[in-house]
Amino acid sequence: MKIQSTISPVTITEVKSTTHSAEKIPTKSVKKIEKAAKFAGKERVAKWFAQAGVYPAYTNRPALALDEKIAAKNTLKERRKFANLERILGKALDFCLEESQADDLDPDWFFSFINMAENVYSPQMQEVWGKIFAVESSQPGSFSLKTLQTLRQLTQKDALIFRQAVNLASRRKGETTPRLLLGYYRKKSFWSFLKPSPEHKLNLAHYFLSYPDLLALMDLGLIHHSEIESGELSSEQVTEWRVAGQALNFVPKYRGLTLVYFKFTTTGAELSKLITSQKQDAYVSALKQTLGHAFNISSELP
Repeated sequence: MKIQSTISPVTITEVKSTTHSAEKIPTKSVKKIEKAAKFAGKERVAKWFAQAGVYPAYTNRPALALDEKIAAKNTLKERRKFANLERILGKALDFCLEESQADDLDPDWFFSFINMAENVYSPQMQEVWGKIFAVESSQPGSFSLKTLQTLRQLTQKDALIFRQAVNLASRRKGETTPRLLLGYYRKKSFWSFLKPSPEHKLNLAHYFLSYPDLLALMDLGLIHHSEIESGELSSEQVTEWRVAGQALNFVPKYRGLTLVYFKFTTTGAELSKLITSQKQDAYVSALKQTLGHAFNISSELP
């Protein structure tokens, strides 16, 4: 009995009281934070719908009949479309080129362009559409309707991925279609079948173009769906390339060598003309190191 009496009930009560107090304070704070976050979320949703002329019931706006609401929404929509075209026109005027041929612009192309361009709301994409019209008006036939339809599907994220693909792109002298050079393949001789085949390709993910990014570009129809091998390269012939902004010349050291790459589609090639590429020194250095095992590489013609 003496042992039990030494346990102080006061101490137990104080601990419980402290515990309850510690639980109540953060609970109230959490509820306030959750309430504020929920309100901010509602405001964000309402703000986006307001741009389409649709408002929540709790707003202090004059009560309108359904037909009046629809008419107001359509009016706002048409105004926004018109404003989009005005901005794109302004961008086109800024980019205007000197006229290089006398062919008239195709009226069907023009009105298809207008129908798509009026629904472009992003300032960044409006700049792209303005540039397209400036080029097309100066050089009719530069951009197909298929290219415009593909561009219309691009999100800002897609555009950033495509920009990086263009930054890494290479062009062989005399050709206009860009390629993403990965490495090379050497045809096996009889005895080489007994040895494991080493990998002679770069991983583009190291240069901010991951495999999911490549799949996205394939789905959009901007690059072809599989790796492509060039024809066998002659060891007596120099091939001249523009690799990510740098001029390089390749001469095979052996027979049976082919370059491996992803090739841009016609649509991808057309859109690539809109982008001013930036140098990719790390990629070029790694590509030279990879190809250097099988090619003599120089920046000047021998």
